[in-house]
Amino acid sequence: MNRIAIVDDSDINLVLLKALVGKLGDCEAVLFQESPKGLQWCSENLPDLVIVDYMMPELDGLEFISRLRKVPGRDELPVLMITANDDKDVRYQALDLGATDFLTKPVDRMEFAARVRNMLSLNTSRRHLADRASWLAEEVSKATSAVHAREQELLFRMSRAAEFRDPETGAHIQRMAHFSRLIAAELALSPADQTLILQAAPMHDVGKIGIPDAILLKPGRLTAEEFAIMKTHASIGFELLDGSESVVLQAAAEIAVSHHEKFDGSGYPQGLRGAEIPLFGRIVAVADVFDALVSDRPYKRQWPTEKALAYVQNGAGGHFDPQCVAAFLARQDEALEIRARFQDEALSEDL
Repeated sequence: MNRIAIVDDSDINLVLLKALVGKLGDCEAVLFQESPKGLQWCSENLPDLVIVDYMMPELDGLEFISRLRKVPGRDELPVLMITANDDKDVRYQALDLGATDFLTKPVDRMEFAARVRNMLSLNTSRRHLADRASWLAEEVSKATSAVHAREQELLFRMSRAAEFRDPETGAHIQRMAHFSRLIAAELALSPADQTLILQAAPMHDVGKIGIPDAILLKPGRLTAEEFAIMKTHASIGFELLDGSESVVLQAAAEIAVSHHEKFDGSGYPQGLRGAEIPLFGRIVAVADVFDALVSDRPYKRQWPTEKALAYVQNGAGGHFDPQCVAAFLARQDEALEIRARFQDEALSEDL
């Protein structure tokens, strides 16, 4: 049923127009003798067509259309203006304000029926197109989400591939990724960047795939030569991930090559200092080291939480970006909740 709002200050005109609408079939006329009330109703309800008289007190037809078009969602609503004369200036004004079509008094029954049917038909087509566009957008969103989910699964499995060759665990990559997001949030990074670092951080040590087992799994301290080889995992990770069109892999490549840099310039592989180190790398450095400290490894026992927090705090300005340290410490209660949630013996792939 099409609803047609009719706004006219004349009782006779309202009765006539209602009768004409009734002969169209499948149409319901909603009448308003006072234009402000008609405008309010059209603002709160969405009719299929508005028929408005030009000459009215309070709000004339031009002002009515002007105000109606400013209501959200009413910019394409068909509006038929009825005028008492064929004054072109009035019509030009009405068109400029958003009128869709015109009728001249006295209203011809046949012309009225033709114009109203045409406008209702066009409105129906417009709505179908809008629905189609909405459906297509939803389908594209679903497809994009599916692709994104597959990409995330691949990233997670690649991260685990590196971890399987390393004394670290799958739970470690989840914890440090969530720690990284906490720091990003405290630093007021955008929600998109917070999500990006959560997704990219697990790839930080993917370059360890290229490190020999004899070095990677050695339980004792590495020699200078062995450590030099171990340090190449940062560059290897970058080479593995660089050049992708994926925003996540681009961020992961940046993190892989920069998360072992130190704020004072003593890190590797490039010896970057301060703000030369990409922000994501500075964030992940704090998250990764803290979780490594409070985790068991074949070559060490886990540190008490207080000792690990003190180490991170004391490393501000040397190993770590002071702002990233302050952000992590401000969220340490949430970090401990994350640590309790992601345990080595109960892994979840829900990043």
